[in-house]
Amino acid sequence: MRSSIFRNLDPQQLPPGFALENGKMLRVQLPHEVLAKQGSMVAFQGQMDFDYEGSGGLGKMFKKAMTGEGASLMRVRGEGLLYLADNADDIHLFYLENEGITVNGRNLLAFQPQLGWDINRVQGAGVAAGGLFNTTVTGTGWVAVTTHGTPVLLDAARMPTFADGQSAVCWSSGLQVGVNRTMKVGALIGRGSGEAMQLAFRGQGFVLVQASEGAPVVQAAR
Repeated sequence: MRSSIFRNLDPQQLPPGFALENGKMLRVQLPHEVLAKQGSMVAFQGQMDFDYEGSGGLGKMFKKAMTGEGASLMRVRGEGLLYLADNADDIHLFYLENEGITVNGRNLLAFQPQLGWDINRVQGAGVAAGGLFNTTVTGTGWVAVTTHGTPVLLDAARMPTFADGQSAVCWSSGLQVGVNRTMKVGALIGRGSGEAMQLAFRGQGFVLVQASEGAPVVQAAR
């Protein structure tokens, strides 16, 4: 796997398609198709058609309806340059080489259509626990993800690794992922899920964690 995060991404040695216009805007070169987060188009040059992709089939649609997770996608066809962004978040590129990456659905910006994808549930997490259903992308091609702020890259092989479900952006699909629950009921760690639990990662691979847990929880008016 190659990525700007790993500092081994040399666009000169990889197929064209995705490039960073700047740190917060992705430039996609068509005529090839691309799947992108719905509403992420900020500009384009050329002739393009935008079609709602939804959740990518009945199976994924059912999972999305049951979990509330997974990305709502659009399929873009045409010729020219497409510019994508999401709330001015930072954008990071990954080039998969017959491998997989798991991405938090809200952080998935775009990927090439030859890649396969599915929505998966973290084992041990109940349906009511937020941020514990994620999208796994596999194959060979470009993937773009967003982070709120500068992320930290963690090596799960060094020691057991834990992250808030809302803060974990993406990770190696080969990692074992479960749920770690805090022993003290009152020790709520993280504000994303409202529960005293974190994602637990073990194995050979990486975890990318952003500097945010998502939108603050709004307190009900009394």
